[in-house]
Amino acid sequence: MTERTLILVKPDGVRRGLIGSVLHRIERKGYLIQKLEKRKVDEATLAQHYAEHVDKPFYPELVRFMTSGDVVAIIAEGENVVHGFRVMMGATLPTDAAPGTIRGDFGRDWDNHEIQNIVHGSDAIESAEREIAIWFPEA
Repeated sequence: MTERTLILVKPDGVRRGLIGSVLHRIERKGYLIQKLEKRKVDEATLAQHYAEHVDKPFYPELVRFMTSGDVVAIIAEGENVVHGFRVMMGATLPTDAAPGTIRGDFGRDWDNHEIQNIVHGSDAIESAEREIAIWFPEA
């Protein structure tokens, strides 16, 4: 089934020059890039995107991290792209992510409790459509 997903290359991935590596993996898998935009993200967008986390203790640190640099927002399309990209990402914690996944190959866990896991990918078709509407309202 052809579907769409939102992928974010987070500030750590942008700072480390990994945009091309992430895009290469997406395209090598056969997914199509529909839209791509590099931007600074504001707190209002993050509040919408991470609505389920706003009241959690880690949310302020998440906002600080996500606003610390540019983010690349991507709409990718393809057969089972939501699940497929989640597998390509790997586990949330980079030390738990398998080698060969984006987070396993590039992610970092630091002693400062900041998880630098390079990418975000929508976790369900419904989430993807909600997130795409936040990041690309015209899409």
